[in-house]
Amino acid sequence: MNPGPSEERQPLSDVRVIAIEQAVAAPLCTRHLADLGADVIKVERPDGGDFARAYDTIAHGESAYFVWLNYGKRSVTIDLGSVEGQDRLANLLGSADVLVHNLGPGAMGRLGFDPETIATRWPTLIACSISGYGSDGPYRDRKAFDLLLQGESGLAATTGTPAQPAKVGISVADIAAGMYALSGILAALRRRDRTGAGERIEISMLECLAEWLSVPALYQRYGGAAPKRSGLEHATIAPYGPYACADGTVNLAVQNRGQWERLCRQVLDSSHLVDDPRFATNESRVHNRDALAGLIASVLGSLPVAEIRDRLTRADVPFGDVNDIAGLLAHAQLAARDRWWDVATPSGPIRVARPPFGMTGLRSTLRAVPALGQHDDEVDR
Repeated sequence: MNPGPSEERQPLSDVRVIAIEQAVAAPLCTRHLADLGADVIKVERPDGGDFARAYDTIAHGESAYFVWLNYGKRSVTIDLGSVEGQDRLANLLGSADVLVHNLGPGAMGRLGFDPETIATRWPTLIACSISGYGSDGPYRDRKAFDLLLQGESGLAATTGTPAQPAKVGISVADIAAGMYALSGILAALRRRDRTGAGERIEISMLECLAEWLSVPALYQRYGGAAPKRSGLEHATIAPYGPYACADGTVNLAVQNRGQWERLCRQVLDSSHLVDDPRFATNESRVHNRDALAGLIASVLGSLPVAEIRDRLTRADVPFGDVNDIAGLLAHAQLAARDRWWDVATPSGPIRVARPPFGMTGLRSTLRAVPALGQHDDEVDR
């Protein structure tokens, strides 16, 4: 694909990516590479392609996950189980800068594209694999999906109410892996600029979540117990969560001494709470969370949301709303910053969130979601 004038100005306009991917983790990584200008060639099975295409038909007949994760790419169909298909993949890798894949354990090796072969045949290629558990260890052969990793990592044990754990409502294990893969690839491209050498990058979903769960892990290791599940409240900071008002809810986030003092004096009109030994430090407030919540609720529960927002604004105490997804779509800040754009799909335009990179000079339009095999005759064979 020859980039046009606007494409040439994109940060990765000279980078070609081969994506042997499905579901969420690898597609998120490569979609962001496409957002930054890379030519992403998505290799799909001839008999249906990425199985995320069939998750649902909610977006004008298209899958919500597939639309989200695959605009800006080119789709080619290759039967990787055939000699012809493997030869074609080898030809594509010869013209590529980056390979990303999240096939099942050992799948790439069985196709003849194990890490050692890749490093020997294409020494400048940056090859990134994403898996549930990594390429060695007792769990190496386990298949992995987001829910399984949320449970395996302990994430679900930190989420939900005291009575009931819960999964995070989005594919957070996949998202974590996709973003670490993206970071690693960008760093490897930078290093290749200096050394000319390729790189092997291995991303484990479990290891990504272990990093993100560092604070609960430190509490468990050095305090003897992980923080308790606390619903919408923060497990280790107080007051930090939603409080009922006379006609709605306000979300508070008090993180330091100054904010605590201003909350007491200017919002709650309760200066005596500032130095109450039950609430003088964050740790003491967490320890006495129920008593604190009752005192705050006794004031806020009798006031309208508008007045509480005004008090919090004047006191410079952080707060927000508790929106549902309809509230997200109608959010005034996103509308003011023009953060919803249309992307073309085989079934017509669909409105999505603009990529949040915030870089000056990124393209002003979103490239289309490809139909299965749409670019079979366009991509070099």
